[in-house]
Amino acid sequence: MATSREKTSEERSRTGGGTSKRGFASMDAERQRQIASQGGKAAHEKGTAHEFDSAEAREAGRKGGKAAHEKGTAHEFDSEEARAAGRKGGKAAHEKGTAHEFDSAEAREAGRKGGEARGKGISSEQPAKAGSQSYKNH
Repeated sequence: MATSREKTSEERSRTGGGTSKRGFASMDAERQRQIASQGGKAAHEKGTAHEFDSAEAREAGRKGGKAAHEKGTAHEFDSEEARAAGRKGGKAAHEKGTAHEFDSAEAREAGRKGGEARGKGISSEQPAKAGSQSYKNH
């Protein structure tokens, strides 16, 4: 006959052997978070915590965002929040010196696309017509 250590997972679940009241896995989710948080704080104080590089942080954020969207818990930005976030990120990038520097063609294209997205795009004929009209007035 098999000892309790030799029981299969099927036997343990059938006989109730997989419902231990002990250990981390048996704790409720909030208690697990508290303990994990304490461990993280201790590791940072000790200097042994993992430090993410920008690529790892980006990947972790992407995965977290994807999971939040799949669960339906992701924050949905309204247009003003999105603009504020963009300004904040742009300012930080400029202060760090990591912001993308647009050449004039890229800036023109970005402006054109932004105008179209807002429903204020103008046709390709309108700028030429506007330019010729302003020339006549001088």
